[in-house]
Amino acid sequence: STSPSKEAAAREIGADSFIISTDPDSMMKAAMSCDLILNTVSVNHEAAHYISLLANKGKLVLLGGALKPHQVSGIPLMYRKVVVTGSIIGGIPETQECIDFCQKHNIVPKTKIITADQLDNVFEILNTKNDSIVRNVLHIEASK
Repeated sequence: STSPSKEAAAREIGADSFIISTDPDSMMKAAMSCDLILNTVSVNHEAAHYISLLANKGKLVLLGGALKPHQVSGIPLMYRKVVVTGSIIGGIPETQECIDFCQKHNIVPKTKIITADQLDNVFEILNTKNDSIVRNVLHIEASK
């Protein structure tokens, strides 16, 4: 995370370790420690910044819809067999597989039910520094 304030929340939901990507010491200590990184950042950023965290044969999966292209050097990809790939939402079988995995490992997101009249406020928060781990869920019936 870019935000040290998220550490307690991350550990509360099961994180064994926590890396502050804006702290060079934290990044250095975590070098080559990750087999998989799911990058959900949807604003422009340097995805290559995270490659040093990948173990040999590690994978960086870009899930966020950043509009600016990522520049990645081919050298670590070739010598360390690191993979950078992307994905959009899967179909029903992939979504069910993810839900089953979360159930098996007791991975439960923190959610906040919102109504349509709260959307402007939620978007404003998300477009600024979003330090919350809470996921907003739109209750359509309650919004009528």
